[in-house]
Amino acid sequence: MASLSSNGGQESLASAPQEENENISATQRMISATWGSLLTSLLVTPLDVVRVRLQSQPKQSRGFAAHSTSAFKELPPNLGVTACCREVFWVGDSAQMCMVGPGGSTIQGSSAIIHACAVEETQRRTFTSTFDGLRKIARNEGLLTLWRGLSPTLVMAIPANVIYFTGYDWLRSDPKSPIPRFFGDVWAPLIAGSAARVAAASVISPIEMFKTRLQATSGTGADHFRATLKGLHQMTQTTGYGSLWRGLTLTLWRDVPFSGLYWWGYEEARKSLTIMRTKAQSSSDDRSYKDLQLQESNTSTFVDSFIAGASSGAFASFVTTPFDVGKTRQQIFKHGGNETLTSGAVPTTAKGVVHPEQFPMLKFLLHIFREEGLSGLFRGWVARCLKVAPACAIMISSYEIGKKMARGVNERHIPEGGEAA
Repeated sequence: MASLSSNGGQESLASAPQEENENISATQRMISATWGSLLTSLLVTPLDVVRVRLQSQPKQSRGFAAHSTSAFKELPPNLGVTACCREVFWVGDSAQMCMVGPGGSTIQGSSAIIHACAVEETQRRTFTSTFDGLRKIARNEGLLTLWRGLSPTLVMAIPANVIYFTGYDWLRSDPKSPIPRFFGDVWAPLIAGSAARVAAASVISPIEMFKTRLQATSGTGADHFRATLKGLHQMTQTTGYGSLWRGLTLTLWRDVPFSGLYWWGYEEARKSLTIMRTKAQSSSDDRSYKDLQLQESNTSTFVDSFIAGASSGAFASFVTTPFDVGKTRQQIFKHGGNETLTSGAVPTTAKGVVHPEQFPMLKFLLHIFREEGLSGLFRGWVARCLKVAPACAIMISSYEIGKKMARGVNERHIPEGGEAA
């Protein structure tokens, strides 16, 4: 096993993806990334919905006093009149009546009932943990709500992962890529992963904003998709199309270090797992890491890549959670949560007032830390790690298995000395 721990072993590690690039076409890599994206999106979207809700909910509900029917205006802004009324009637243009209570009696403003209902409704909509969020969303809004945003997730994930994974493979190991030459084998995964993520995140940022806003919307209505599109249209009319990339800076601050840490950790973890398994099976195996990887079984490839992807993804996702919190809050700003829409128009704000979500990135995160402490910066980290770890594991193992299968097909059908189409 000397060849695995020596410099020669490291060189063979660097050359392994190069041989893969010669045997696997770009189309085959894209297909591997696509089916991995489909499987990942179906399995982890519920955790993504909970993560967005946890990160976007207010720290605490604002207090209010109720004395008459006008007290409905004093309800917490995320409730509204109908949340605490079975039915609401407007008599003429001003008088407001509310039907409440099991008996269906019509009353005019009862502060006790309104207060009790508001407390109950707020508790119903407030999530205390990841599993509490899963339970409350499924019970109060329907099980399918946990997959809200699946369509934009698929639209976003497929091109993003095609760009991300094929881009990483090319930057990491292609002879034409400058990264292996300038940064060496140790730093190449970190630099290549970061660069590939910048390209992917920039392309799909508008779709991610739509998905985030759609998932942040609570309720059981069927018009959330249309309402979210309308909100984005109003935003672009008011602030320009550049606003579709709102939060991209935070996204890059989250995704670039995440990708660098993830790929570096994945490469090292998978190498270690392969070496440990080989040592356990044979104490005198002088094959290089390249040969071990190419000759290992599909089961070994799946297990190694799954474990390495999950562990590296969990660590990287935890470290970058504060940037994920900031990105989520910026992207849902003026769409839900603390501000209400008036007459279907863009939310009204006091002239000259700058909201925290409009601060530069570091200042905004510092504001969250001052107002909510460290727990505010890491809000939703459990849901994020529970989502990212299996997502990384499923995606990378599917991708690696897909490449291995493609390599096998090419070896059987391409003549010696030929190249994949």
